[in-house]
Amino acid sequence: MNSARPFAYSGKDSILCCDGVQLDRLAKKFGTPLYVYSAEQIAGRLKLFQESFAEIPHLICYAVKANSALAILKLLDAQGAGFDIVSGGELERVLAVNRAAAARVVFSGVGKTAAEMDAALRAGILLFNVESEGELELLAERASKQRKRARVSLRVNPDVFAETHPYISTGLREHKFGIDIRRARRVYREAAKAKYLDARGVSVHIGSQIRSAEPFGAAAERVAGLIRDLRRDGHTIEFLDAGGGLGIEYHLSLSGDDASGAHSFDPKEKVTQYAAAVKKAVEGVSDVTLLLEPGRFLVAQAGALVTRVLYVKKNGEKVFVIADAAMNDLIRPALYQAHHEIVPVTRTKSKKRVVADFVGPVCESGDFFARDREMPALKSGDLAVILDAGAYGMPLSSNYNSRPRPAEVLIERGRARLIRRRETMQDLLAPETL
Repeated sequence: MNSARPFAYSGKDSILCCDGVQLDRLAKKFGTPLYVYSAEQIAGRLKLFQESFAEIPHLICYAVKANSALAILKLLDAQGAGFDIVSGGELERVLAVNRAAAARVVFSGVGKTAAEMDAALRAGILLFNVESEGELELLAERASKQRKRARVSLRVNPDVFAETHPYISTGLREHKFGIDIRRARRVYREAAKAKYLDARGVSVHIGSQIRSAEPFGAAAERVAGLIRDLRRDGHTIEFLDAGGGLGIEYHLSLSGDDASGAHSFDPKEKVTQYAAAVKKAVEGVSDVTLLLEPGRFLVAQAGALVTRVLYVKKNGEKVFVIADAAMNDLIRPALYQAHHEIVPVTRTKSKKRVVADFVGPVCESGDFFARDREMPALKSGDLAVILDAGAYGMPLSSNYNSRPRPAEVLIERGRARLIRRRETMQDLLAPETL
C-alpha cells in the first residue's frame, strides 16, 4: 500500500472516508472527539519494512509508545511483528495480546525499575537494551536473583546529528540516552563478568521524525564497526538494533501534494531508501540479525482525530474556530509546535476560505491545533478532521480539565470496530477517595 493516507473524499457526495467508511457516520454513532485508524494501512506499512529487509535476518519491532492500543498491537502481532517497549506497562499490553510475543520484545528506556526488570525476565523477552552502567549492575542483580540469564544489548550513543525537533533528538552526547560509544568496549568487558548476563547485541537510536536516510546509515556504520571490535574481543554479538525514527511528511494535502508546495511523499520509496542505507552500513558484518523499531511511520498517517466545531468567533480581525477536541486529546501542536493538516468532513462547493486559529476548549492559550492557518470556512456543528494523528495522539492524551479521553475506532475490511470506548466521568473519579 503506497498511498500516503487511507483518508479520501468519496466521489459521489464529497464525504471524507477512511477506507471507504464515511466519517460523518462514525461521528454520529460514536461521538466526537473520535480517533479513527485504518488496519489496512498499518499492516501495509509493516509489510513495506518486512519486504525491504527480506533478504537478510531481521525482526521489525514496532515501537509501542507510538500507539499502544491493544487492537493495533494484536494486528501487528498477527503479521509477525516484534515489539520495542519502554516500560513495564507496555510489556503488560504486549502480553495481554499474546504472551508468546515476549520472545519478540526488546526493552528500551533509560529508567527501568527493578520491578520492570523482574517482569521482563519472567516473561522471557528477547533483549534488554541497557542504557547505563548503573542499569547493567541492577539487571545483573535481578537476573541473579531469579537465576535467569538476561540477554543484553548496550544502547550506544554514536554522536550522530539528525535534523529533527530537539525534544525527539537522541543521538548526541548531551542527550540522556545511551552510553558513549567510545566507552562501550570497557562496559562490555564488565558485562561479561556477570554470571547471568549475556551480551548479545548492540543498539542505537538517534531520534524520531527523521526524514533523511543518511543519519541512519551513519549510525549503523558506527555500530557495525563496534560489533567487529567486540567480536575480536571475544563477545558473541548476534543482534544489531538500528532503532527507529523514520519520519513522515505532515504537510500533505489529501491529493498527496505537499501543502507548502515542497514535496510529495511515497512511503515505499522512503522505506527503500532507509533500508538501502542501513543494509549498506552493515554489509561487512556477518551472522547478525537486524532489529528495527519503526513506530510513527507505521501508524501516524493511518489515524486521524475527528472533531466537531462548537463555535466560530472573532476578536477584532482574529478568527477562532473552537472545536470539541483539545490539547489533552492531541498535544503534539502545543508540545512540539507540530503541523497537522485540518480538513472538513463534508467538502462543499463553496470556495470561501478564512485565516483562523483552530483551537480547543481547554483553559490554556497553548490549546491550539493551528494558528493563522488558511482553511475552508467552517461553522458551528461542522465536522473536521485533524490528519496524521495515529502516532503520539492517544498515547500522550490526558484528563486535563477533567476531560474524558476520546473513543477509538479501527476500520477493518470496510467495517468500523470500537476498540476503546469513550471514558466517562465515573472512570475519572473511580481511583479517588473523598
